[in-house]
Amino acid sequence: MRASRLVSLLSLLQARGSMTGPELARELEVSERTVARDVLALAEAGVPVYAERGRAGGYRLLGGYRSKLTGLHQAEAEALFLFGVPTAAAEMGLGEAVAAARRKASAALPPPFRDAPERVGQRFHLDAPRWFREAETPAGLAELSRAVWSDLKVTACYGRDGREVRRELEPHGLVLKAGVWYLIARREQRFLTYRVDRFRAVEVLGEPFDRAADFDLAAFWEEKSEEFARSLLRETVEIRVSPSGLRKLHSVADPAGAQAAEAAAGEPDAAGWVSTRLPVESLDIAYDQLLGLGPELEVLAPPELRARFARAARRATELYES
Repeated sequence: MRASRLVSLLSLLQARGSMTGPELARELEVSERTVARDVLALAEAGVPVYAERGRAGGYRLLGGYRSKLTGLHQAEAEALFLFGVPTAAAEMGLGEAVAAARRKASAALPPPFRDAPERVGQRFHLDAPRWFREAETPAGLAELSRAVWSDLKVTACYGRDGREVRRELEPHGLVLKAGVWYLIARREQRFLTYRVDRFRAVEVLGEPFDRAADFDLAAFWEEKSEEFARSLLRETVEIRVSPSGLRKLHSVADPAGAQAAEAAAGEPDAAGWVSTRLPVESLDIAYDQLLGLGPELEVLAPPELRARFARAARRATELYES
């Protein structure tokens, strides 16, 4: 652990030229006293590091000194490809590896280009979650990430259809879609998709598995994502919707369901309203989604959902007339 920290400290000084004790302590997440001890250890090992006192002081390397200790560990080399998604990397438990890889990559750059990470960070930021959604890290994500990167089997309890099922899985990859994490895993020679936030418990086994040599995570996701989205839509609601409501349907319903409803829409009546069938995940979810369209939509069937909307309309009328 200390050896890795010394390399990080050296990389920081090479990349930035000079840093104060408090700056190094914050960057390395240690105390200033630990920084002082580490600097002394580097000096005793022959590294020409020295301290300058005063307001503009700090720790520096002798001009022109270049260390060869910028080699990347495997985890850091892999983390290089996660530079653009620091939040996702941190949620997978790879934040430290990304930070170390970034420091070493910066230290290896010629002086004119060492500010490249800062320049990019000032000009581009990826905010993956959807608006109006509280970002939460699923409880089992770190364990699943470790299994994915180490090719280890897991046993997991997964919530499905109101019950929990226990499965032994071979995790091949993770996908972050609009702020929601998904696991792609092989079970009984089939690749399946699981929402990570529906795992109730995850145990990483010590037993490795052989990855499918021809498995392409991006190609699999592209092929299966639309199929997966449609597989969630197990119920169908018959609706009558205004032109305005039809346009807004895409903002409240599942995209696949909204597309299907638009394609199935009949001819408009004299007022421009159309009748159609909307695939939904459940009647409860349909109620929450469609209530936002207010008077721009009428539920025709099933009867229990129509009655629920009628009760909501009566309550709203009573509220505003009182």
